[in-house]
Amino acid sequence: MRELGSAAAIALLAISATLAPAADTPSGTRAQRAPAIAAALAAPSPTASSAPQTAAEAPRIAAGSPVTAALAPLAAAAPTAVPGGPISEGFRVQIPRLEIDLPIQEGDLKRDVEDQRTPEGYAFHLPGTAIPGQNGNTFLYAHARRQMFLALWNARPGDEVIVSVPDGGVLTYVVRDVLPRVAPTDLSATQPSSTEQLTLQTSTGPSPGDPRFIVVAFPR
Repeated sequence: MRELGSAAAIALLAISATLAPAADTPSGTRAQRAPAIAAALAAPSPTASSAPQTAAEAPRIAAGSPVTAALAPLAAAAPTAVPGGPISEGFRVQIPRLEIDLPIQEGDLKRDVEDQRTPEGYAFHLPGTAIPGQNGNTFLYAHARRQMFLALWNARPGDEVIVSVPDGGVLTYVVRDVLPRVAPTDLSATQPSSTEQLTLQTSTGPSPGDPRFIVVAFPR
């Protein structure tokens, strides 16, 4: 799996992780300059043992229940894609209401797809998609684990998503679409867009064939 190009290149991204308990809590202008974003929220976020049916049905399971999460296909953009180079150090994604707060690193399709060794504690930028702040579709993915993207299962329209950038700037997005059961064969979420948007993906279950949970946000 190499850098995504104009010809469609499909990768099956399987992110395996044991879910730890997590709790239930979700949250100007473009490139607004602001003081440092509030420190990572520490309260836990919800966990689950099966794919949610709707955003309101974000699952709950007993603390400590082991679940293996697997993500589904990621695809390359069409010829109209605006290529985004590797994302630089210093980007961070936060969803205050959901207590999500993660540094962003560039994804590695060989590591994450072929070797299935996606690191924990980060959100990863899908190579070839837009960099936050650019026109186009920025695609981020992470494990469905506590203090990662597990709480994404509780996302709802209107949630604020904050991306801090290396120079201290802040990009603010608002969730518009919550897609709790996207088929693994549906690659539309990875496709380029003509306007700026932020797409977040995590897993819903242990099998690569399980649906994906996808949230799409747009600039405030």
